[in-house]
Amino acid sequence: MSIWTALAALFAIYLVTGGWKFMKVVIITLPRDLQGLKILLTIMWRVRRNITQSRTVTRIFAETVQKYPNKAMILYKDEMWTFTQAYQYSNRVANFLHEEGFRKGDVVAIFTENCPEYVPLWLGMSKIGVVAALINFNLKDMPLIHCIQASRAKALIFASNLSDALKTVRPQLPSHTVYYCLDQAGSSDCPAVNLAQRITQYPDYEPPALDGKCSDPLFYVYTSGTTGLPKAAVISNIRYCYMAYGVELFFGLRPQDVNYISLPLYHTAGGILGTGQAVLRGSTIALRNKFSASQFWTDSVKYNATCAQYIGEICRYLLAQPPRPEEQQHLVRVMFGNGIKPQIWPQFQQRFGVKLIGEFYGATEGNCNIVNFENKVGAVGFTTRIAPFLYPITLVKVDPSTNNIVRDSSGVCVLAKPGEPGELVGKIVKGNPVREFDGYLDSKASSKKIITDVFRKGDQAFSTGDILVMDDYGYMYFRDRTGDTFRWRGENVSTNEVEAVISNAIGLNDAVVYGVEVPGNEGKAGMAAIVDEKGEVDVNKLGASLARSLPPYARPLFVRFIPVADTTGTFKLSKTKLRDEGFDVQHVRDPMFFLNPKTKLYEPLTDTVFRDIQAMSIRL
Repeated sequence: MSIWTALAALFAIYLVTGGWKFMKVVIITLPRDLQGLKILLTIMWRVRRNITQSRTVTRIFAETVQKYPNKAMILYKDEMWTFTQAYQYSNRVANFLHEEGFRKGDVVAIFTENCPEYVPLWLGMSKIGVVAALINFNLKDMPLIHCIQASRAKALIFASNLSDALKTVRPQLPSHTVYYCLDQAGSSDCPAVNLAQRITQYPDYEPPALDGKCSDPLFYVYTSGTTGLPKAAVISNIRYCYMAYGVELFFGLRPQDVNYISLPLYHTAGGILGTGQAVLRGSTIALRNKFSASQFWTDSVKYNATCAQYIGEICRYLLAQPPRPEEQQHLVRVMFGNGIKPQIWPQFQQRFGVKLIGEFYGATEGNCNIVNFENKVGAVGFTTRIAPFLYPITLVKVDPSTNNIVRDSSGVCVLAKPGEPGELVGKIVKGNPVREFDGYLDSKASSKKIITDVFRKGDQAFSTGDILVMDDYGYMYFRDRTGDTFRWRGENVSTNEVEAVISNAIGLNDAVVYGVEVPGNEGKAGMAAIVDEKGEVDVNKLGASLARSLPPYARPLFVRFIPVADTTGTFKLSKTKLRDEGFDVQHVRDPMFFLNPKTKLYEPLTDTVFRDIQAMSIRL
């Protein structure tokens, strides 16, 4: 009894001296953490079983087809593809490309909007070991050339409606590149093989057997990262599976679900988390070629969708739509994605009757995936405070003036405390499929995302480049992006890329691009400060050049002309002061212009226009 009395006394002292705070955390978060641990172990078990049995994505898909041969896999407009039809199409693609001479390790780029053929295309390629490079269909000029060249693609499959974008860059692509038009014969100025016609001549049975492994690359997804042009992130069979499994298990998705996807299939959200539910688990996906706010709920009713995907902008666009009967007639019980603002979260659920908002955070190429499956408004995910070693991700302090990670006297990263902003990092554990870092196709770019001496001397971690804040219970909230990338219209915009385009358009003058907050909008809008000491830049010609070279989300919404640019001690252009000043005409005396959403032209930013933007009378 004396031992138990002593232990009770020690515990009482522990509670009185502050230990009660941790006990409160344990009591509140233990059920959540146990559920998260159970799901994590299930994911690990599934992935390790796949590795042991060499169950690649295409082999799992074959099992899914056997289980649901006549079930609808893809719904698109008035088309319906069963699992068997998608399987047969993928086999024809595989047999055709094999006959064309493509072999394991070759790369074929896919450049098309969402369509029924999209997923069967890369599935067919994977059956013979060919890796698909999923190209953003908004790209033009140099970014498009870069993405195709960076993938080392030997061929490119494109949709006819993107011929104009392709024919302008074709002279800069390797002469040996083979072109296949997905839906018709090539034109005289953009010749290509008619893929739709050719593959009908090939058998729909399995192609020659391939000794594929789960560690093999499945396809490349492009991400802008924190700087530079888009980088090709390697998506292995393992990564595809565990990301899709995670969404399924945390958000309670089922094989009988119909998942409405209006996000682009070249993105991780739609292309992995969405399609994975059909490919691996047998659910149905309802596709739209591009997002439409006015048709979102109409489509959801039409396809009897039970779940749907979003980015933060989509939720705002839907709320801005006038009420319609379909928004109360749908069957959608869960929407999952990332970026919904806490200010509109409750309003969104209340208006549209969606029971669960499954918010998550995850870098395409990284190992810092976190989820919020409890409708915790504002949180992008959580980590356990009780046993953080079970899932070693953390926030490390960052110097806001330099964006450099803060380290202690021994060189180890200083961890951010609850309530303190910090960069999210994830420990890299070799041999652990969930903790590995597959990186980019460019090994140099991969090495830049790895930091050392994080938890202790000698370890390695993946650096996300994102600033988050964690509360006392382990819930994490997105704060901002480090480096030179900001997010607008659901896309990452690389300032380096936009600066280069502007500089070329204005005769290589200095140009600084940064993100500024605009009332009523998620993310940050692009603003460019251009050195034009003599007032020689024609803003209309500049606008036309940017429209030709940049996708809509990357074009600066504001342009400021400055006499000279500030530089740092290392001769880098400084943007801190410019970013702080924004587009406030009351403090900025330099000439400024804004991109009028109606005319699509740059027009003077007057006091009246500024007030209208602040009052949200002008929607950018």
